[in-house]
Amino acid sequence: MGKSIINLSSVTTVGLDLAKHVFQVHGVDASGRVVVAKAIRRNKLLEFFASLPPCLVGLEASGSAHHWARELIKLGHDARMMPAAYVKPYVRRQKNDAADAAGICEAVTRPSMRFVGVRTLENQAALMHHKVRELLVAQRTQLINALRGHLAEIGVIAAQGLKNARELAGSSKRKATRRFRPACARRSPRSCVNCMLWTRRSRAAIEPSSRWLETTKWRAD
Repeated sequence: MGKSIINLSSVTTVGLDLAKHVFQVHGVDASGRVVVAKAIRRNKLLEFFASLPPCLVGLEASGSAHHWARELIKLGHDARMMPAAYVKPYVRRQKNDAADAAGICEAVTRPSMRFVGVRTLENQAALMHHKVRELLVAQRTQLINALRGHLAEIGVIAAQGLKNARELAGSSKRKATRRFRPACARRSPRSCVNCMLWTRRSRAAIEPSSRWLETTKWRAD
């Protein structure tokens, strides 16, 4: 449902609907007349914006938005990101990529619109570091809880708390002759322990001085 290009030099405002492979652009001139509305593949997107004069570009603050905003700013455009909830009222038709791009194009020109600041690459790297750490901590907690629950089913318990996780980790080895029959009753808990060791090594890569790493010395069989 793309429109033919009239004159790209007259484009002043562009709405960009982000995607993984095929993006949708909706560009208008100073009078609000639609100049271009078409789908563009990922490898042609920057080439398209390089052919435009410096203009206002609106994007929804979604996945990869900060990356594309930085790239558009490098090309001389005024890239502005908006929360998706603030763009939704400006989408007039049924939800599709073309309608979304048109709504973004209109929303970015509203005087009362609130915008999201574009993060630098360094800021995003720091944020990524914190998110990965939170993920590893959550996975560690899940694994310890799973190990505690599985071992409790065969009568092996340990005091609560992270400091007692080492005792749980060694239970499947020390008590193999008494309680861990059949063999899968031993292998399954050890799989949890091996996963815990993996999260330990992964966290060590981003947080070498972690007190948790220093106090829990586990060994995998």
